Amino acid sequence: MNLTHWQSRFDAFLFETWQHGDKAHDIAHLKRVWRSAQRIMQGTEADELVVLTGCCFHDIVNLPKNHPERHLASKQAADETRRILREVFPDFPTDKIEAVAHAVHAHSFSAGVTAKTLEAKIVQDADRLESLGAIGLARVFYVSGALGRSLFDSNDPLGRDRSLDDAEWALDHFQKKLLKLPETMQTAEGKRLAEFNASFLVTYMAKLCAELKGDFCALDQSVLEEFSPLAEKF
Repeated sequence: MNLTHWQSRFDAFLFETWQHGDKAHDIAHLKRVWRSAQRIMQGTEADELVVLTGCCFHDIVNLPKNHPERHLASKQAADETRRILREVFPDFPTDKIEAVAHAVHAHSFSAGVTAKTLEAKIVQDADRLESLGAIGLARVFYVSGALGRSLFDSNDPLGRDRSLDDAEWALDHFQKKLLKLPETMQTAEGKRLAEFNASFLVTYMAKLCAELKGDFCALDQSVLEEFSPLAEKF
């Protein structure tokens, strides 16, 4: 059975059974992660079926960002993935189930699980790319809005004279987590893509800060200089 056939079966299952209100972690998200994973694993010896399946089911259990058991979601997703593959897809190769489960478990940033296989590293990198670039920009404000968080502190947008608090201000999440993601990437291509897309977020920060100062036709050069390793590389 080829990869396209498995993808079609997984898609049909998800469309029929996997419905929830978080549009930052919907089926479109799963498809984007798979597309990124395909690019990352080009030229590698990764098991494509394991990567595909990990991408399709990595968020099968997804808890809100502010849920007290958020750090356990990926383990629960791994357990549910095992169950689904055994019960719903009994013809799925049994010798690949644990590899898929590990990729699902290790993908989460909050879980802090080390990705031990190439396939898990690819799924993890592909998922983290969703937090960067234009897609990441849209998702961070969508999630923050859903949680009732403010966009940014207009008086101190970059937290110069206060502690960063991304539970209060959406923009603080850039420094608290997003701009650190390139350092966590496990593959060379994933790191390259992450650095490129993180540089876009730096440019956005510079544009926002300029606008808050009343300059709508420029970038705040002090922001670009402060985050120059990302801004200047691309």
